[in-house]
Amino acid sequence: MKYSEALQYMYDALPMYHRLGKSAFKKDLTNIKSLCDAMGNPEQSIPCFHIAGTNGKGSVSHLLAAVLQAHGFKTGLYVSPHYKDYRERIKIDGVYISKLFIRNFIDRYKNLFEEIKPSFFEMTVAMAFSWFKDQKVDYAVIETGLGGRLDSTNIIKPLLSIITNISWDHSDMLGDTLEAIAAEKAGIIKDGVPVLIGRRQDETKEVFSNYSKSKNATLYYADELILKFNWQKNLYGIEKIQTEIFDEQIQINPSLKGNYQSENIRTVLAACQILHNTLGIRLHKDKIIYAMEQVVELTRMIGRWQIQSVEPMIVLESAHNEDGIKFLVEQLKDMNYKQLHLICGFVKDKPLGPVLSLLPKDANYYFVKANLPRALEAVQLQEQALHFGLKGKVYKSVRGAFTQSKRNAQKEDLILVTGSIFVVGEVL
Repeated sequence: MKYSEALQYMYDALPMYHRLGKSAFKKDLTNIKSLCDAMGNPEQSIPCFHIAGTNGKGSVSHLLAAVLQAHGFKTGLYVSPHYKDYRERIKIDGVYISKLFIRNFIDRYKNLFEEIKPSFFEMTVAMAFSWFKDQKVDYAVIETGLGGRLDSTNIIKPLLSIITNISWDHSDMLGDTLEAIAAEKAGIIKDGVPVLIGRRQDETKEVFSNYSKSKNATLYYADELILKFNWQKNLYGIEKIQTEIFDEQIQINPSLKGNYQSENIRTVLAACQILHNTLGIRLHKDKIIYAMEQVVELTRMIGRWQIQSVEPMIVLESAHNEDGIKFLVEQLKDMNYKQLHLICGFVKDKPLGPVLSLLPKDANYYFVKANLPRALEAVQLQEQALHFGLKGKVYKSVRGAFTQSKRNAQKEDLILVTGSIFVVGEVL
């Protein structure tokens, strides 16, 4: 089987959540357990860290992986979904999983897939565990897909669990209150395994407190481990962070410029305190600083407040829910531009009112549909947006809208591509 054939098999034969939505989501761990049992339970031989949360879990996963890499540890990283290349999901020290391994993996287990009928996500998680075991990683950073309790990654027993924050997303599957969503995310907390919460929220404190007590898991909050944390911004986003770790003052000039990354960086610095002081993984402040400043190069991270050019400024940002758009709009207020050209597209199975109500009314909108079945038709998006005073044209393709925005923009303008990972992926 060629690599292209293996990839096509996965796309055609296995239901994919990011293409189909809710119908592809498996609400139990039966399939992933059966897959891993047949593969010799590779997840049990990998020391790992488990990351959940509504927003920021991808950034936290990349940042933590960068820290481990900077200290010389062979580090696996599993994230989802991907922007352009399927292999973005599974990396070791920033290097994508090999095409040969994928081909052999599908060849070897194709009959097993036909028998168990896993989802695309379940198969990919099993592949990641197998690759990390095969390559003998020192540590692996594992990001959940959706939720936590019933997420396919939740068969691991990590060294540390991290929950970034809780906000509104996937409420049709995870619950219609922040407390209910928090309870699903809290499902990654394991017996005796410390858990770190990135954002302290009144609505979720009791949920995390009760769950961690029931599991005899020590509960930490990032703001209690990293007490001093100040950051400054410029027109591009975060300029520098002044904080303290291991009782030493440090300054970071982060490569991740989105203002929202300040919360994620603080969370990972808090995780470093736990690794160093509680788990006995010796870390050094200089290497932590290096990781924060070189995370993009170390892990090949893409799509998060990614500045593509300066005149005009072009920014790619995969904000797709209410919390993410709030941070995005706040950052736009700090920026100096003449006209905003906003290319956006969304999926059709999420309520858009809370998001569209936040977007700036004075922007020139380019409404698009990403190339996947789950995406909302651009005409329907335009109609919904008009109810919130957002005006613009419909385009047949994301690339076409992007090309036209560059023709329309003056040097002093800002072009922003946002609304969905899949929209951003088509212009990367």
